[in-house]
Amino acid sequence: MNQDSVAPLCLFAGTSHPELASLISLRLSHPLASCKIKQEQRMESKVQILESVRMKDVYIVQTGTPDEVNNTIFELLIIAYACKTSCARRIIGVIPYLPYTKQSKMKKRGAIVSKLLAQMMCRAGFTHILTMDLHQKEIQGFFECPVDNLRASPFLIQHITAEVPDYKSAVIVAKNPESANRASAFADRLKIGFAVIHGEVKGSEVESRDGRTSPPPALSCDQVPARTSYLIPNPIPALTTKALPPMSVVGDVCNLVAIIIDDLIEDTGGIINAAQLLKREGASKVLVVATHGLFNDNAVAKLQEANRDDDIDLVVVTNTVPMCRAEKETTFIRRVDISNLLAEAIRRIHNGESMSFLFRNISSDD
Repeated sequence: MNQDSVAPLCLFAGTSHPELASLISLRLSHPLASCKIKQEQRMESKVQILESVRMKDVYIVQTGTPDEVNNTIFELLIIAYACKTSCARRIIGVIPYLPYTKQSKMKKRGAIVSKLLAQMMCRAGFTHILTMDLHQKEIQGFFECPVDNLRASPFLIQHITAEVPDYKSAVIVAKNPESANRASAFADRLKIGFAVIHGEVKGSEVESRDGRTSPPPALSCDQVPARTSYLIPNPIPALTTKALPPMSVVGDVCNLVAIIIDDLIEDTGGIINAAQLLKREGASKVLVVATHGLFNDNAVAKLQEANRDDDIDLVVVTNTVPMCRAEKETTFIRRVDISNLLAEAIRRIHNGESMSFLFRNISSDD
């Protein structure tokens, strides 16, 4: 792109992750723009842009947090709408962890919340979204604007090779069959073995008495239409309930370093159960590696207990989500900085350069 046609850049930071916004600003050698954000006593977010954004490219850094996810999302929408009504040329959302990505499929009387959120963001004024490791990559189709889904796998693989001295005698483990493709991609790049945990325990769904399980009335012979030459005693066959087998490991982990791979960690109970199973199967160490660590104080306390019980030796996540207070006091949870990837993506988008360099050697399974 001709440098004469490049609009000035404004980099705003929401309240969700000021440390990451500062790192991005430092790597871009561009200061954060002035913006006043506060919550009124009635718990309403109030945003005031303190400098001109007319005909400028605006980048808003905001990420989902485990405790204040709804507040951070609505704050993001307000900042974008304030820039839109102030005549910004383009509004790009830099959202390392996009919330509600697990709610991307219809379940009975539920809602596809990720589609609702995508529509709200586009209506608020976003013209481009920059995020990282979506839980479901198909969510990009919900947006009416371009979405760049960056990958953290190069950083995590680099950390494993540099910080895990015996990684060559390790095995990559998928916590469940759904994450097998991602774990297999890690194993292929590290040139080590691969295993899958099958039979993950899931709570049974309790269905209320609202008629969904009541069968239709059976037709008697007198009620069958005269022209019908056949009788179906049960015209609506029912599927049998899936019976999950006990948790087991498909693959060899005995005397090996087991590295559990996932895109996000929010259910620490599932991770701990998987780690305990791997230790019972003879794994010498258990490491947990993920992109997004959605930890609160309670989750960190459970992981600390698992660490003391020698079930989990190390947890590695990126800094897409801010650390909680309890995590700052631990030593077995490590953060990998991905701010330089986000800064380079911002630079390329702003200058109209190709983004393909950031996706080199990236497959659909990563």
